[in-house]
Amino acid sequence: MTESEAKTRIAQLHFEINRHNVLYYVEARPELSDREYDRLYDELKRLEEQFPSLITPDSPTQRVGGQALKDFRSVAHLKPMMSLDNTYSFDELRDFDGRVRKLLPGELIQYVLEPKVDGCSISVRFENGVMSLGTTRGDGTTGDDITENLRTIRAIPLRLNSLPAGMPSFLEVRGEAYMPVEGFRKLNETRVSHRGMSLSPILVMRQRGPSSNSILRWWRNDRWRRCSTQSG
Repeated sequence: MTESEAKTRIAQLHFEINRHNVLYYVEARPELSDREYDRLYDELKRLEEQFPSLITPDSPTQRVGGQALKDFRSVAHLKPMMSLDNTYSFDELRDFDGRVRKLLPGELIQYVLEPKVDGCSISVRFENGVMSLGTTRGDGTTGDDITENLRTIRAIPLRLNSLPAGMPSFLEVRGEAYMPVEGFRKLNETRVSHRGMSLSPILVMRQRGPSSNSILRWWRNDRWRRCSTQSG
């Protein structure tokens, strides 16, 4: 196989593996068996070993291999990451609704009710469709750069396979990285102690192979947005 042929095949494998990651980890409707998926992954790994110059940061193989970072640099958020407030009474909800209506007189006010996923608040940036930065919420204005750690979570795409018309080239998505119930079951099955575990292991986890961090998920709770500046 020539380098040109390998480049074409690697691009195809990137697309297919990323698509199947979304189908399995995000949409819960896999089309391939584990063995079929592993064949695609192993083919990509062999081609990259044969043509190392074709390895790119967004390759599925770059999710694994090494120690996730434990020391982090601080990153200023382009826009503050606000935290959610809570309430335990209908009176407080009515007060909130009253404040909203006062700020938006004459507007049709509608609310969306959804479960709160309590994990680790994260912000993920994509530049030209490629994941470029991942951070924690921190104090709301400054967070920790955990890009390399978030890259190990297969539910988070390293590259957006397609950008809809009008989608800005510089995007930021915010949400929660969390461990679902089946993730704890897998930990139990492998006899990994998780007493007192929270999502803080995102900051210290060690990568162990292709299936590393397949138990973690990502709940997106903010819209795609165009950022006003690319500094920070």
